[in-house]
Amino acid sequence: MRTESTRCVVVGGGPAGMMAGLLLARQGVEVTVLEKHADFLRDFRGDTVHPSTLELIAELGWIEEFLGLPHSRMHEVTVSIGGRAVTFADFTRLRVRCPYIAFMPQWDVLDFLAGKAAAHPSFRLLRSTEATDLIMEDGRVAGVRAVTADGPLDVRAGLVIGADGRHSTLRGRAGLEPTAGSPPMDVLWFHLPRREGDRVPFFQGGKGALVAIDRGEFWQLAYTIPPGAFAELRQAGLPAFRERVAGLAPALRDRVERIDDWDLVHQLSVRVDRLRRWHRPGLLCIGDAAHAMSPAGGVGINLAVQDAVATANLLGPVLLRAGLPGEADLAAVQARRERATKVTQAFQLGILRDLYPKGAADDTAQHVPPIFTAFRALPPLRHVMGRFIGLGIRPEHIAPLTR
Repeated sequence: MRTESTRCVVVGGGPAGMMAGLLLARQGVEVTVLEKHADFLRDFRGDTVHPSTLELIAELGWIEEFLGLPHSRMHEVTVSIGGRAVTFADFTRLRVRCPYIAFMPQWDVLDFLAGKAAAHPSFRLLRSTEATDLIMEDGRVAGVRAVTADGPLDVRAGLVIGADGRHSTLRGRAGLEPTAGSPPMDVLWFHLPRREGDRVPFFQGGKGALVAIDRGEFWQLAYTIPPGAFAELRQAGLPAFRERVAGLAPALRDRVERIDDWDLVHQLSVRVDRLRRWHRPGLLCIGDAAHAMSPAGGVGINLAVQDAVATANLLGPVLLRAGLPGEADLAAVQARRERATKVTQAFQLGILRDLYPKGAADDTAQHVPPIFTAFRALPPLRHVMGRFIGLGIRPEHIAPLTR
């Protein structure tokens, strides 16, 4: 058993964990990030970088370099149902430097943040290091236990930040129980080749709902279905599934035959929940570990990043000064971010839910959702929605360095 010590250990090298580690190290806090994988190369992760996150990168002075990475841009979100289209969100009026959503592979985003963090001597990233348990002393979390390729490792710290996702190990070990989750949908992810001249709507509703993301050489496609409907689709067979996809995206009909094995279709079971309490002495959960989001609106990554910024702004000075944040310090982070989480989840489960079919045989083109009708009748709503999706309820900003 090896033992190391640091001021703060962050578990999880996703958007929340990497941004928190980077911003704390930028302030001079000694921080170690534990990432269980050897790299960030995993497909079908959230790849939307919203205007709020782009603004944070601009505040750090890196926006031109960041936008030099391969990406595509979407200035408005258009939803199509039954051959009728309406703009749901328009980002062009936002008073930010980048009024659009950037679609960028998440591994590129994480590699970028890791590279910037590595420039700070107080930052360490330990890859292939999986946290398995908490170290407890006198009722307080005093670090984490992990497994590595070289054997077990204890990392002792004044603060543990749990950013290990919706299936968080740490929140379970800490006895932090989420509210009863609501499963609004399942998502089936797959790829199809892209050709010049393809015209595929970003969101097409009907018998199922299809989200199409332009990846340059291919389309990254998300077919959304009601919870538990995947078994019914599999029983109906691949030809029926291919016909569903072609019906929603006729431009891709000539290549849906490439979906010739269910192994090419990756299921994500969506669950929306949140912790009633994000912390206990010595531990704070952020991002999906604190509040699992639906992929609707693509806001999950950006809420996680906002959590990380608030965490660094509020706890960085405490860690530098005292080393051991108290319960009031940890509660302040939850208090700042909780309302934004609750409102966003209510929006996902209430308003946006109507866009998705209620059963495997449901066809929303036959009963246009009320929200679709409202946006057709009141075009100014697109700017309100653009601000809500693009910036969120309480956008955070990078605090100036005070040291």
